Amino acid sequence: MLKIVIGGILVLLASLVSAQENTTAPRLDAEQQGVIKQAVGSSVRSISNVMRDAARNPEQTLTFFAIEPQHSVVEIWPGDGWYTEILAPLLRDEGLYIAAHFDPDSELEFFRKSRAEFQAKLDKSPEVYGDVELTVLNYDPQTPIAPPASVDRVLTFRNVHNWLAQGRDEALLVFRKMHAALKPGGMLGLVEHRARIGTDLETMIRTGYVTEELIVELAEEAGFELLSRSPVNQNTRDTTTHPEGVWTLPPTLRLGDKDRAQYLSIGESDRMTLLFIKNE
Repeated sequence: MLKIVIGGILVLLASLVSAQENTTAPRLDAEQQGVIKQAVGSSVRSISNVMRDAARNPEQTLTFFAIEPQHSVVEIWPGDGWYTEILAPLLRDEGLYIAAHFDPDSELEFFRKSRAEFQAKLDKSPEVYGDVELTVLNYDPQTPIAPPASVDRVLTFRNVHNWLAQGRDEALLVFRKMHAALKPGGMLGLVEHRARIGTDLETMIRTGYVTEELIVELAEEAGFELLSRSPVNQNTRDTTTHPEGVWTLPPTLRLGDKDRAQYLSIGESDRMTLLFIKNE
C-alpha cells in the first residue's frame, strides 16, 4: 500500500502499486514496434477512433502485448471494431485476425445488432477486412472461440465486468475458452477498468470496475500464469467512485451535462493492462 500526503490529506494508492510494470514481458525490436506504429497510423481508421488514442494508447498497449505481424490473434467481443481497424491491417499479410464477436442468435437484441453492424463493417471494406475470421464468444462450453491450441495471442479490452455480470462461473468459462484457444507459450493480453483493492463483487458488477486480484484469480484458475503488468493505461485522476460507475466518465458520460466538465477533466477510466501466458 502506497501512502502519500496531498494538501494534508492521506491518499492510499494501492491500485497504482499493482500497476507497476515488471520486466518479464517479451520485448519487440525496433522494426516490430515500427510495424505496430504503422498499423495505428493506418488510413483505414475512422477519425472518431483516432481521437481516442490518447486514452486507449493502442501503440504502447499492442507493443506491451508483443503482437507480431505473423501472429494469429483472437480479439474477444470487438464491439464496433475499434481495435479491428488496427489489428486487421497489422495481421493481414502474414498473420490471422479472428474476431470472436457476440452470438448472432443471442436473445439480446443489442448483441444481435452489434454483431450485424460489425459484419457490415467487414463487408464494406473487403480489401482491408476480407481475411478476417468471425467466430462467437458465448457461454456455451461447446462453442470454442478458435480451434484448440491454434493462436498466438488472445486480446480482450474492457470485457471482464460484462462476463462477471452473468456470474463468476460464466467469467471463468470465458477464461478457459481463451486458454484453450492458445498455443503452449501463447499469451492473453487484457485491459480492464481497475477497481480499488477490496471492492466486492456486487460493486464491481454495478460500477464496471474490477479488481486485479479477481482477474488474476480467474486467469490462474483457468490455467494462466501472470507474466507482467504495465501502467500504460492507468489514470491517476480516476477515483473510481462515480454515481454511474465507469459509465459516468467519457466516452459514455451517462449523467449528460451534469458535472460534465469535471468528468471530462478526469478522462477515461483507470485501467489495468495485464499479460498472461499459457505455459503447458
